[in-house]
Amino acid sequence: MASHPAIITPALLSSLRAHPNLPAHTWYFIAAVTLSQLNRPDEIPKVYLHALRTTPDGLTPSHDEKLQISRRMREALVKAAAVGGVPRTINALLELKKATPEELLDVPEPAGPAAAGASPSPSPTGRRADLYDTPVPEVLQRGQAFFNDIYGKVARRVMSQMDNCGTEDLGLVARLMYAYVLSSTAVLSPAETSFVMIAGLVPQDVNPQLKGHLRGALNGGATLEQVRAVRSVAVDLCRAAGMRLLDPGEPGGFGWRSEPVDL
Repeated sequence: MASHPAIITPALLSSLRAHPNLPAHTWYFIAAVTLSQLNRPDEIPKVYLHALRTTPDGLTPSHDEKLQISRRMREALVKAAAVGGVPRTINALLELKKATPEELLDVPEPAGPAAAGASPSPSPTGRRADLYDTPVPEVLQRGQAFFNDIYGKVARRVMSQMDNCGTEDLGLVARLMYAYVLSSTAVLSPAETSFVMIAGLVPQDVNPQLKGHLRGALNGGATLEQVRAVRSVAVDLCRAAGMRLLDPGEPGGFGWRSEPVDL
């Protein structure tokens, strides 16, 4: 298999971690999501292992802190499937698992054999209960409320566009995603969920959707400076991977047709 030039370097890791205005305990999952959408899941373990090594204060993280880092990164990659697709999330999570100590994995209750050396430790997101134990209308209502909170006064118009795009199925898929994937906030808060969306959208050159989630992060409680810092980290990673602003006459390439939108 051909190797690809490294994106993550010690200098880049240090700059990401120390980025001004970036909310605490977010840099590593923002980086992981961006890398997944750049189709570089192989670089995610570098971010993860660096996050496990030291706290922002230079101390060795406790077991509970390492477990929190592991779960937040996994949850971010799961939520990124809503904007970047399941295949890239699969590849990212499998690469992350290779680097994850067994005691930091969430192992489901046996429907099959547990991983060697690991005790069953179901995911704390609550999705299993949503799927099997919670009435569907209750979960859908929560998802609609989450959607409304993100999009604010334009929520009805955005959903109407999806319902009337030529097939109502797009709106139905959006309702399912918001209900069963995005509105679960046991691990990542509403604002942090929007950070995941921003990190996942910046590499895709989709400014209308990026603009909605930049504003959605503000609606979720983030500050303007924090939202701009998240966008900046994602852009820096994309540029480190070789993305650039394309010339208008270029038929294609690895880059953006227009600069990623800002607030």
